[in-house]
Amino acid sequence: MTPIIAVFAGGTSGEREVSLGSGRSCASALAASFPTRLFEINADAVPTGLDPAKHVVFSTLHGTFGEDGGMQRLLEAAGVTYAGCDAASSELTMDKARTKATVEAAGQAVIPGMAFAAADKPTVDEVVARFGEQVVVKPNDQGSSLGLSVIGSRPGLGAALAGIQQGNWLIEKRIFGHELAVGVLHGQALGVVEVRPKSGVYDYASKYTKGLTEYLAPAPLSAEMTARVQRAAEQSFAACGCRDYARVDFMLGGETELYLLEINTLPGMKETSLLPMSARCAGMEFTGLVREMVSPALRRFHAAAPAHRS
Repeated sequence: MTPIIAVFAGGTSGEREVSLGSGRSCASALAASFPTRLFEINADAVPTGLDPAKHVVFSTLHGTFGEDGGMQRLLEAAGVTYAGCDAASSELTMDKARTKATVEAAGQAVIPGMAFAAADKPTVDEVVARFGEQVVVKPNDQGSSLGLSVIGSRPGLGAALAGIQQGNWLIEKRIFGHELAVGVLHGQALGVVEVRPKSGVYDYASKYTKGLTEYLAPAPLSAEMTARVQRAAEQSFAACGCRDYARVDFMLGGETELYLLEINTLPGMKETSLLPMSARCAGMEFTGLVREMVSPALRRFHAAAPAHRS
């Protein structure tokens, strides 16, 4: 039988509205090739009406319980086939500090930083001694640049630290250079996109306010550097146990210093989002991209068909 693609959108995180936009775009594109149903997720639970024998899930949930392994674990427990990274790699990559440690162990440079809980935050002097006054402060386990602050002075750092009352956080040395994004599909890197926020900081407003950021697709890099970034994306994807697809972000400092920023296992998926931009650099339009993104899950569904019938 041909399964129905169940597109998950919404969710309970601070990125709900972004997810709803991604879900609508993907459901429309997938409907060109498959029977498709859009599920609006309003709770941290598998939605009513989802059938392991009939549905393959294509999730566009972002943030907490979307891409942190929570929903993935529920789907696995329910025997539901889904596209994208499994629960273990989703949980890993949602934790920026763990991701950096994993990728660094595999040989990829990462931005110098320190992770801490709000109850055990460092002093201004400790941070400045390690990284200087130019730093980035951000939640360790949130997406869409929620809560990100770019600091350039001791008073600014003091204010940022004073405002941290809960959660897990990350402070990184600020790297000045080129911010790059690379889609990875079936383990193979797509095109490299350069992100140029007009403010100099790719925060939530720069991501989601029209006209505040310029995107260069493909990035104006040499063929040699493009290939290097693509190799680094593939290696980072593999090191974290990712499957099917993801978006890998880097900072290029100077001409040659390439640092991993993070891995996004369920990145924004409107036609104008970074992963689709990366795919277009490789000659793949949006409808073809989402069809390819779900294809491994369809193979897994058919391989498990006897279990579904039992």
